[in-house]
Amino acid sequence: MKTLVSISLLLLTLHCLPALAQEQQVVVPYTLADRDRAIRTETNMELKFESQQRQLDDIKTLFYWGFGILITLFLFMLGYMIWDRRTAMQPALLQASKAEENSRNLITTLREYSKKHADLAEILRTHGIL
Repeated sequence: MKTLVSISLLLLTLHCLPALAQEQQVVVPYTLADRDRAIRTETNMELKFESQQRQLDDIKTLFYWGFGILITLFLFMLGYMIWDRRTAMQPALLQASKAEENSRNLITTLREYSKKHADLAEILRTHGIL
C-alpha cells in the first residue's frame, strides 16, 4: 500500500514539473525608472549610514571627555584627602613628641630628686622607673 502511494506521488510530481517550470519563467519588466529609483534609494541609505556613523563618533568623543573629567576629579579629590590628612596629623604628632619630651624631663627630675629623698626612690623602684 505504501509503495502504491509513493509511486502515485512520484508520477504526480513528474507530471506537474513542466507546468511549474513554465509558471516560474514569468518576465518581470525592469525599467529605467526602477533603476533610477534603486540608485536614489542606495544613495539615501549611504547618506543615512554616514550620518549615523558621525553621530556615533560624536557620542564616543563625549564619553571619552566625560570619563576623563570624572577620573581627573576623583584623582584630585584623592590627592586632596591625602594632603589634608597629613596636614591634620602634623599638630597631633608635634603634641605627642612634646608630651614625650615632657615625660622624659619629669622622669629625669624625679630621679634627681630621689637621690636626696629615699622614700621617693623606693616608690620609683616599685614602679620600675629607677
